[in-house]
Amino acid sequence: MTAKNTATRWGGVSQTLHWVIALLILAMGILGLTMGEFPKTPKYFWIYTLHKSVGITVLALVVARLGWRLYAGAPAPVPGTPTWQERIASATHWLLYVLMFALPLSGWLYDSASGLRPFRWFGLVDVPKLSGPDERTTQLSHAIHEWGFWLLIAVVLAHAGAALYHHFYQRDATLARMLPQRWLASPQKD
Repeated sequence: MTAKNTATRWGGVSQTLHWVIALLILAMGILGLTMGEFPKTPKYFWIYTLHKSVGITVLALVVARLGWRLYAGAPAPVPGTPTWQERIASATHWLLYVLMFALPLSGWLYDSASGLRPFRWFGLVDVPKLSGPDERTTQLSHAIHEWGFWLLIAVVLAHAGAALYHHFYQRDATLARMLPQRWLASPQKD
């Protein structure tokens, strides 16, 4: 497998970033939905700091992923894909990028505007505040963070559903080209 994307498949860097970000977002979703249920002990604050630290990590990885995509390009659509599907797929990908930026940034802004003490990324580096304490900014950023999460879930399910539809019903290489070649037989070669 090559590091860079080819005309027919995603390269190793794109695949790695895609799946690492997907797993981190899944973990963040589970943590975000359950962390309010933990008892208010010192471990409670550690869980929130973990959530914030992973969120900042996702933001950095999304920046790297977008930079890599701009550098390495993207594979051409699978031959035979209708134009309307190409347009929906493109719009979905860009909406995913918007949401992958909006969620960590809104969470970071929420933390900043809430007036909480500064947190350290995985206990290593102080994370600067994006704003001073402000109730309206806190409410707006929290709403964006919460509703953006549910929109992200809907878009990710549509994205995954489309990939599975292409793999099992269309029997094309849409899903296979985002996986290492040894995982799935792909009708296309590099």
